Amino acid sequence: MKVEIVDYRPGYREAIRDINLEWVEEMFVVEAADREVLEHPEEHILDDGGVILLALVDGIPLGTGALKKTGPDEYELTKMGVLKKSRGLGLGQLILDKLIERAIVLGAKSLYLLTNNDCGVAIKLYEKRGFVHDQGVLQKFGKRYKRAEVGMFYPL
Repeated sequence: MKVEIVDYRPGYREAIRDINLEWVEEMFVVEAADREVLEHPEEHILDDGGVILLALVDGIPLGTGALKKTGPDEYELTKMGVLKKSRGLGLGQLILDKLIERAIVLGAKSLYLLTNNDCGVAIKLYEKRGFVHDQGVLQKFGKRYKRAEVGMFYPL
């Protein structure tokens, strides 16, 4: 099994959408904000200076995650997901580690995320990697998603 973490290319647009829709539809209702970003990742993430990474296993995209630039030195960790059939392989951790590294290279002074209490496995991964719960993050950014119940930041 060959695992690679690669940068986004247009040929991966459908994979990013499908990976994210799988977990959102499994647990929540897909919101208009989800659809807009997933249908137009270049416009909503890359064009503003963000990053999209994918985890490829034997060349097949099975996981993804992104950094969305939301301010001059501020990034949201977003659109993280791994296909259900591939969970437990450590792909989420690999993607998360690479996104943190990339945020540092980009000069981020603020790195945050929004999630839901029902995403317990993801929350544990974020905590393990150093993210800290922060009510201020939720209050400042959480209005974008109805499902946002947890705000976290990474101390840079």
